[in-house]
Amino acid sequence: MSVIAPGSRVVMHYSLHLEGGFVADTSGDEPLDFVLGDGTLESGLERHLIGLAPGEQREFAIAPGTVFPFPTKAAVQVLERSAFPKDMPLEPGLIFEFNPPAGDVVPGRIRSLEEGAVTVDFNHPLAGQPFDFVVEILEVGGGPAADALPERD
Repeated sequence: MSVIAPGSRVVMHYSLHLEGGFVADTSGDEPLDFVLGDGTLESGLERHLIGLAPGEQREFAIAPGTVFPFPTKAAVQVLERSAFPKDMPLEPGLIFEFNPPAGDVVPGRIRSLEEGAVTVDFNHPLAGQPFDFVVEILEVGGGPAADALPERD
């Protein structure tokens, strides 16, 4: 039986649970199918998968700042209301996708609205928050044999 190692193809279900039980992200009905190290998952989450085998279910407590950085004040910006579509209703909590000239889409959460100005937080939504990373490993391919890695706790 294969276990997860860098370069392994992994098929799994996962969820990220915040304090209070809120599910911040999940694979849903369709499992996530990826290669460990391809950037699909944050490297801080990937490291918890090393050595797991098909059929294993685990829950990992993730401390604030270990996977996603702590929030920074520089990531909170005040933009003119004209930067948003005129007919778009804006409200605190709304996540808006910005398309900067560099090309990558950048999500920002609206914090507050004032006359002609919108305060937007570009910090990662899980920045500075503890959460649980819950996984169920369905398939592992391309990794080393189970006896090639030490046993996990």
